[in-house]
Amino acid sequence: MEDLISVIVCAYNQEKTIARTLDSILMQQCHVAFEIVIGEDCSTDGTLSVCQAYREKRPDIIRLMANKKNKGLIDNYFDCILAARGKYIADCAGDDFWADPLKLEKEVAILESEPEVTLVHTDWNTYDESTRILTASREKPFTDRITDGKLMLESIITQTSVPVIHLCTSLYRTDIIRKALQEDEHLFRNKEFGCEDMQVAFTMALQGKIAFIPDRTLNYSQNRETVSCSKDDRRQFRFVRRTTALSHYLAQKHGLSSATVQDYFDYRIFALAMHAFRAHDHNLYQETQECEKEWHTRRSLLTTCLFGIMRHEWLWSIALLGRRMFVTLKRVYR
Repeated sequence: MEDLISVIVCAYNQEKTIARTLDSILMQQCHVAFEIVIGEDCSTDGTLSVCQAYREKRPDIIRLMANKKNKGLIDNYFDCILAARGKYIADCAGDDFWADPLKLEKEVAILESEPEVTLVHTDWNTYDESTRILTASREKPFTDRITDGKLMLESIITQTSVPVIHLCTSLYRTDIIRKALQEDEHLFRNKEFGCEDMQVAFTMALQGKIAFIPDRTLNYSQNRETVSCSKDDRRQFRFVRRTTALSHYLAQKHGLSSATVQDYFDYRIFALAMHAFRAHDHNLYQETQECEKEWHTRRSLLTTCLFGIMRHEWLWSIALLGRRMFVTLKRVYR
């Protein structure tokens, strides 16, 4: 493994933003050499053409893995990890972009000087694609320069909106994640877990110390339809169920069973019930009940009320009508 940084870029249907991403990586000023490993996942737009043009311009840095068929984010990401040549791994999604030309330099300096640190991450901005306005990320729970990773495990598996570690701000050790991938392929490759970042953050925290730099090195693109943020309640239900299943797997495997963890699973059942209710989908209602049994949750008063409504079709329809009227009136008088 070379003394090199491998920057992974998973790209799919990001023709309008991928050049911005690659430019933000190429501007990095770092004493350690870096490569860019692009996992182009069989896009249906012009993403591949843009990536090919960048590879032709910078063949010394850019390696393009153009998939023959769509793998999905999980396999695409971890295949890129296996293909990486570097001692350290960073990543930047194909619609996000780095904001600090010294990001890698600051992070690799810590990893080189402090062997107990497994991952370095930073603060970030959210970037509204429609208005181009940058907003500082919300408050994070761990902002000390160095934190014992084991203190972060419960927070990582119970995160909802703001990630404890935003992987696109991070730099972490390749050998640790590859060893973990070999030992528990189910954790990393199971499509039913629905994401790739929580596994990495949890693994690195489990194996050592986590360093934090307060600089905002990433502009995280928002105001778009994504797997993790959808206006479609059926799609959002699927994402919540999958990521919660991942949290449950990690909690069971590592014996994380505090009141905070229990409250998290109780809340996620309510979230699933709300998505099922708004979607008016009986199958999702049944799935929520199955999850309730599987995760051994306690039913809150609000969840009990929702289940009672969804048990009767006529009551469900009336409740949805009342909700639509309330939302309409709220918009009118806002």
